[in-house]
Formats: sequence, structure tokens, C-alpha cells
Amino acid sequence: MTATSTTLDEPNGHTSEVPRPVRRSPAVMPLALALPVAAGAAVLMDLAYPEVGFWPATFAATGLLLLTLIGRSVWGAVAVGTVFGLVFFGLLVSWTTRYLGPVPWAALTVVEGTLTAVGMIPLALAYRWVPLAVPGMVGRMLLLPAMLAALWTGREVLLGAWPYGGLPWARLGITQADSPLVETVSWVGVSGLSFLIVFTVAAAIEAVRINTWRQPLPAAVPVATAVLLVLAPAFPTLQVGTLRVGAVQGNGPSGYFDQRSPGAIAEAQGSATGPVFEEDVDLVVWPEGLDADPFQTPWLARHLSEISTRAGAPLLANAATTAGENIYNTSFLWDAVTGAPPRREETQTHAKRHPVPFGEYVPDRAFFSLLASDLVGLLQRDYAHGTDLPLVTVTDVPVGLAICFDVIYDEVIGESISAGAQLLVFQTNNADFRGTDESLQQLAVARIRAVETGRTVVNISTVGPSQIIRPDGSTVTGLPAGQAGVMISDTDLRTGITPAVRIAQDVSAVTLWGGLGGLALTGAIVRWRPRTPGDK
Repeated sequence: MTATSTTLDEPNGHTSEVPRPVRRSPAVMPLALALPVAAGAAVLMDLAYPEVGFWPATFAATGLLLLTLIGRSVWGAVAVGTVFGLVFFGLLVSWTTRYLGPVPWAALTVVEGTLTAVGMIPLALAYRWVPLAVPGMVGRMLLLPAMLAALWTGREVLLGAWPYGGLPWARLGITQADSPLVETVSWVGVSGLSFLIVFTVAAAIEAVRINTWRQPLPAAVPVATAVLLVLAPAFPTLQVGTLRVGAVQGNGPSGYFDQRSPGAIAEAQGSATGPVFEEDVDLVVWPEGLDADPFQTPWLARHLSEISTRAGAPLLANAATTAGENIYNTSFLWDAVTGAPPRREETQTHAKRHPVPFGEYVPDRAFFSLLASDLVGLLQRDYAHGTDLPLVTVTDVPVGLAICFDVIYDEVIGESISAGAQLLVFQTNNADFRGTDESLQQLAVARIRAVETGRTVVNISTVGPSQIIRPDGSTVTGLPAGQAGVMISDTDLRTGITPAVRIAQDVSAVTLWGGLGGLALTGAIVRWRPRTPGDK
């Protein structure tokens, strides 16, 4: 509400002007209504992610949640955020129940839901403080949407980094993998796209609240941002050649609880590789996970060497390997074209940067064993965190790597591109999530990464679905889930670093700390501005 002035009589008979108090906006809806609306927003938001993947739902869900926070108290924001967070994450990561039951799902949902609830407090405070600190059109139409967008994106950044390395799985930008807005991600990255989505929605809400049919100018802000999102072309990268790749989906018994005989996974992969031997390929790619460490298992080393020799090309595979006292989830380039099994010290390797907490290692094992000893006991080995560059070189071509969930971490992708990767290969094992949305959600991330980096992506799974994705996000070829097969393609090699890759880490830092810093500044302005009669 804009302040106007009135007059007060002074003792000497003169009058002086005193601004009317500028009060915080009243709540758009009572808390009793806001809670079910938040639940509905959570359901809508889940529909924006695969399997449904209805990308417009992102905008509707974001708008509904923001409306529930207008005029809300701190504890009201926590209540709204709790409902939204629990419902949303409970739906989004329901695939965690596939083999391990409800306990891990409930734990993950509660942790992410609680952090989401806390993350709603700054948004509610922004709605309270920004119009008071910066009254007028600029504050309402530019500063407020920008701060809301920064705080929302900053919450995504925080959840993607903490606790235990975080889970950057639920960022708004990922929902746009199949939307007309996807090319924007090559300029601003996933976090930048999240920021622009929230900014557009928040500005649209303020335009309506200001009554744009009386003042049409404010509507130009969300309209201009929306037009920019739709019309922004993908950043151009330069094609410098092709690499003929044969990617193999073995559909073997690669799940944690699958019944299998020794060597069954390698046998399934080898059997499915047959068609590759009839092609003149430069690289054979297998997905994440083999039966044993080939550097310590002679029969597996011979098997991989036979595959590489018959294909006449190096084999990019993956297994749990031992180095000293540590176990790593390791991708390696097995090049036995000469017929001799390679030695470890001669082999290009990359160890997974972010092993999955409670899936590939147990953090604070002693503590969590007290809470759920049976579940913790299922995981007998703890993978160590890799620190090497996610890159191998195939016939002088730098190939960037990401192992399973590493695909969702910006710095892993950015490091490989900055090191010169001309092609990206993502190896994953989705067998523990057969029949769930997990593999489709991960595939959407792979599609986003292709556009974001301007690179072709080979996304190969043990059990599918698998795809080779062009830099524009379209599919070259693919394999459905539950079917053994191969994908053979002359994949484009590209150079050039997109703005998204260059600024990804900066966007994350600026939104997180800029949003919190800006909120603190506006709070200080409101706190220390001259008080007037009737101020709250």
C-alpha cells in the first residue's frame, strides 16, 4: 500500500505532515485455506516432473505457493512450507520405496520437507519487508520478484549441497527439459532458469495485485520476461567432427537385490554387445556397474579385453574398484585393441564425485546404526568420494563423464566442459528403480545437460531407458526400459563453452548469498527507518 500524508496540529497552532503508516500486505488467504492450497501446489509441481512431465504445471504450482506466503507470519510460512515440502518430496522421490521400503523414503521426505519449510520463511519476509523498504512500482515489480526468485533459487542451491552433499534433484529448471523454454538454459544454466521462472511468476502476481487494467505498464515486466524465455535461442557451439559410438544396454540382473550368478552382469552386457562387432565404432560404452573389479579379477579382465578387441575400439565401462583402503565407483577406458589387458596405472579412470548417502555409503555410520541397524547393515561397503577430473580421451577426443546421480551436480558437468569435453557420456544403473519415475527424471536431467552445454549426450543405463541426445535436446536414438539392445550413432563433437557453464557457480553463489544479503538489508531498512504513528 502506498503511503500518503495527513496533518497533525502542533502546540504552536501550526500543522506538520506525517506520513501514513505503510503496513505489510494482508494475507491473500487465511491459513486454513493456504494449507490445502500448498498441498495442491505440491501435487501440481510433481506433475511437472517426469513421468507426467507437464511443464506448464511448474508456473501454476509456483504461483500458488507464492500466493500462500503473501502476508504470512514466520510460523505461518513454516506451516505452509511443511505441507508443500512433505507432499511434494513424498511424491517426487516415491521411487525410493521400490526395494528398501518406506523408511528411507520417509526419512528423505522429512529432511527435504523440513528444509523446504525453513526456506519459506525468507520468502514470507520478503513479501513483508520489500514493499516497506522500497515502496513504489520499482520495489513491487522489480525488486520484490527478483528477491523472491533469488531466495527460491538459493534454497534450491542449499538443498543441492547440504546435508551430505545435498540432492539437487528438484530444481525448477529441470522441469523445462521438454518445454519451449529449454534453450534458455544454455545461457543461464539450471539455477538461472529457476530464477527466471520464479521472477516471471512473482512479477505476474504483483501485476495483478496492482490492478494492471488501470495501470498497464507493470504488466510489461512479466510479459517481457516470458517473451525472453520463449524466444531466446540456444547458444551456438561449433561442430568439429564426429565419433562413432556403440552404447550397450544389457538389461542384466544389476539391481542390489537381484538374484544372479557370478559374472551375470558382464555376461548380459557382452551378449548385448554383439551387434557392435559388425560396426566400425570408435568407442563402446557400457553403463554403470559390473560384477567385480577388473583390475583384480582375471576372468573379468579377459572378458573386457575380448569385447574391446572384437570391437576394435576401447570400452568405457564401470565397476567398483579398490585403491589402497578405499573403494570407488569407477569408470575406466579399457583399451585392449592390441589384445593385452591394460594395467591400472595405464588406464584412464574417473571415480564418482558424489556417492549417494545411504545408497553407496553411510555417513556417520555409528550414529545411524543406532537408529536403523538393519537398514544400515545392508550396506556393507562405503564408497569414497572421487576427486579426479571427469574426463577421458578417446582417439584424441576429450569425452566428459558423469556417473549416475553425478549428472545432477553442476560442478561435475562444468569441470569436464571446461577441460575441453566435446562429447558427454552418462553411465547409470537404474535397476533398483525399475518401473518408477526415477529413470525418466534422470533422463530429463540428461536432456537439460545436452542443451545447457551444447554437447551431444550419450545416456546409457543398465536396464533403460537409454538415449543419445543432440545438443538441441532432441533424441537421436534410444532404447526402452527392460530391453537389451545397442545404440549406434555418429555423435557430433562440439567445442565452445556456453555462458551457462561459465556462470553456473556464480549464479548459485549470487542467488544464495545475494538473496539472503538483500533480505537482511531490506529488513534493516524497515527496522531502522523513521517510525510513524500507527506503524507495525
